[in-house]
Order: sequence, then C-alpha cells, then structure tokens
Amino acid sequence: MEWDDELHERADERVERLDERLWAVATALHEHPELSYEEHAAAGRLTRELAEDGFEVETGVAGLPTAFTARAGAGRPCVALLLEYDALPGLGHACGHNLIAAAGLGAALAAREALAGSPGSLLVVGCPAEERGGGKVALAEAGVFDEADAALMVHPGVHSWSWAPLTAHVELAVTFHGRAAHPTGDPEAGIDALAALIQLFGAMSALRQRLPAGSHVQGIITHGGEATNIVPDRAEGRFGLRALTTGALERLVEDVTAAAQGTALATGTKVDVERAGRGYAHFRDNPVLSGRFTEHLAACGIQATPPAPGVYLGSSDVGDVSIRVPAIHPFVAITAAEHADHTAEFAAAAASPRARSAMLASAAALARTAIDLRTHPALVSRAWDCFREQERNGR
Repeated sequence: MEWDDELHERADERVERLDERLWAVATALHEHPELSYEEHAAAGRLTRELAEDGFEVETGVAGLPTAFTARAGAGRPCVALLLEYDALPGLGHACGHNLIAAAGLGAALAAREALAGSPGSLLVVGCPAEERGGGKVALAEAGVFDEADAALMVHPGVHSWSWAPLTAHVELAVTFHGRAAHPTGDPEAGIDALAALIQLFGAMSALRQRLPAGSHVQGIITHGGEATNIVPDRAEGRFGLRALTTGALERLVEDVTAAAQGTALATGTKVDVERAGRGYAHFRDNPVLSGRFTEHLAACGIQATPPAPGVYLGSSDVGDVSIRVPAIHPFVAITAAEHADHTAEFAAAAASPRARSAMLASAAALARTAIDLRTHPALVSRAWDCFREQERNGR
C-alpha cells in the first residue's frame, strides 16, 4: 500500500505552525484543572478552537454538559479523534489529559487542512470524566461512534508503548446485614456484620492466589459500625475488580459474589452485592491501526515498543469505544520510567518541555494516521477485518 507523503508533510507543517497555539491550550488546561463532569472551561476552549477552524460543533452530547462533537466533511470513511480533559482531585493534570486534548486538537486541525476536498469526515469527540464516571461509556451508548470507522487517541505516560494493556474494570458494593446488640451485656443476640465483611477479605486473599494474569481484586471498608459498644448491624465494603477481558471480568464478578454469599451463610448475616457504576470494558487494540501510528510516531522522532509483558496499567472507558469500533490508545513518554502517573511529579511533567515535544509528535502521528484512513479504503477494510476476527475470538 502506497501512502501519500505529500499529505503527511502538509499535516506536519500545520502541526509546526500550530505549536504555540496548541501549547497555549495545554498549559491553560494545566493551570486550571477541572474534575470529572466539571470541565466547562476546557470544553469551552476546545470547542472555540475547533469552530474557529470550521468544524461544526455540537455541545451537551449524550446529555453530558461538558461533552461535545465537532465534525468536518461528510460520510465515510469517518475517523474519530478522542479528546480527554478532566483532572484528578488534589493533583490536577497528573494523568496528562491536558496533553491528550491538545494533541487531539492539533491532529484534527492538521488533518482537516491536509484532507480538504477528500471524501469522508473527521469526528472530534470531547470526552469528559475519564477519571471518574466514564464519559465515553455514555457517549458510546448514545451512538456517537456508530458511524465511525476508527477511534484514535494517544495518552502521555512513563513509557512509549505502541498499544495499551488496559483491563476491564468494575466496582462492587458489598453490604452485610447483621443484628445490633451490646457486645458484653447481650452478646448472644448480636450478629456481627463487620466480622462477616472482614471474613470476606480473607476469602479474597485466597481467591487472589488462583486468579489468572491480568485479574485483580482490591477492597476497602467504607462503613464498619457506629460505636465500639454496639455490635455492627451493617458493614459495607467496596471492591475493585479487573480482568484481561470483559468475559473474564464477568466470571470474576460471579466468584466474588459467591464468596460474599458463602460468607453470609457461614456468619448468619445477609448480604447484598451490587455493581457501583457501569464499569469499563477491556481495551481492544487494533494492530492494523496501532502499527500505522507507531510508524508515524517513529517518523516524528519517538520510538514506541510493545508493552512490557505482564504489566497492566489499569482501566479506561476507552475500552467501551474499542469494542464498538477499531481503536488505538498508545502511550508516549513525557518523563522517566521510574516515575508514575497520578503523582505530583507527573503533573509537573505534563507542563514540561518534554511534554510539549511529545504532544507535537503525537498530534502529527495522529493526523498522519487519520489521513491514511481517509485516503485508503483498503486500510479501513483491514482494520475492520482485524476487529471482527478479535471479536470472534473473544479478545
């Protein structure tokens, strides 16, 4: 397949011209971080930038006030570029979403200019609440990606990896119900709900020993009683579950639920197990597309490798997009590997000169990948063929 180097060069040149403008966006978001579903200034800034370059903007998408779409062109192939912009409580942009927004914006503006007059469309999707709430889940369920042929985004990190090992995730709220009593005056009348919850933690320790790679259970106690002189009649815990695939996660949910029910039977309590929120599907990388992106990123000066075996970085609502449409979610390093995201050090790195270089390279590589999809129907077909094969194989 022969690629259009002239269009790639046009996109590169536009990204270079956009340098100051994109960095101004990245730093503005960094200096004024907004939490999930509160990203009003970020969404406003991004939509103004897109409208200024001729995109047709729609706000409040999927009933989310800080979600938006911006379109250029019409029909298919339709390439979606995903922008994130929420921050973390107390840490600001310690996950680098300010860079995701700026890189995606740059890719959209550069690809639109390079592709002027070409068939197909660009769809920029403003995705709130990745850190808490799963904005992309709501957007996907509302049909935002139904006509897309690819969904592209890039995430800053401590490694440059060509794809992201992101697991399926859900939280379970477990509530044990017992019977209150005085622990010394009438102990026989009491049924200790907290003791049951603690016993469940022991069962989780045994469960962990037989979990496959990529699966994980982590719990906390959210309520353990009211006073030390009252046998707790209610105890609540929250358990975060992760697994390599959504199917494996469902099996893990069944295991944890069975353990809670067995604990209740053993302790004379009653138990309720409920899902807390929607949860996230696992991320399904499309190697046809991530391979193209990785080549373009290398041309922009950054070498990305496959992820380290056995390392699972967490979960993201982009998984719910990736099970609907061919998608990529590579990582591009903005700091040394000994650091970690969701830290004050990473927040500082998200406004560093290295972050600026990574943002510009990512924007150019994303724009080039979008151009390839818009100008090569065979690439779109290959990406969909790969997607359907993964679907058939349960990956």
